[in-house]
Amino acid sequence: MARKKREWYENACYHITCRGNHRSDLFREDEDFATYLEIVSLTLKYFYETPYYLATYCLMTNHVHLLVKTSSKPLGSFMKRINMLYAMYFNKKYNYLGHLFQDRFFAELITDDPQLLETSRYIHLNPVRAHMVSLPQDYDWSSYKTLIGLENHPIITSDIILNYFEPNSHVNYQQFVTSKLKLIGTDI
Repeated sequence: MARKKREWYENACYHITCRGNHRSDLFREDEDFATYLEIVSLTLKYFYETPYYLATYCLMTNHVHLLVKTSSKPLGSFMKRINMLYAMYFNKKYNYLGHLFQDRFFAELITDDPQLLETSRYIHLNPVRAHMVSLPQDYDWSSYKTLIGLENHPIITSDIILNYFEPNSHVNYQQFVTSKLKLIGTDI
């Protein structure tokens, strides 16, 4: 039976998730996280004629969250390239056989501004919900530090999110994200 074709719109944002097969780890050490981000960077450059824009990301041990804005080309080629290159790296490094990723990537269409902002907050609070860190800025493998102005990661197109928080966008975004911490059982 053929798979259902993905819903796609030009210049739309999507929340993409990819999970390790059988919820297995995709990242075993820091080099793996760094390699994945390098592959994302190279893939963004590869598609310079029909660009994709990465608004936020969070790499968890066994899954990935990406918030991507498309231009004039569906996500399939973009994600296929990232997942294929990373699987080749992982399989070679760890002598791994079989599927690294569980199924194909999942892509949720972002339909309005509140959903976009809530998805960004959800992505950045993922390590807090998983009890890996107490504060989102303590997690090294997300774009949160870039969006609050502590780092500058060139793969992030931060204005996709930060334009909603002008003026003082870094501070206002941080307040927006951390306002949810008490609701998930973490005090700041």
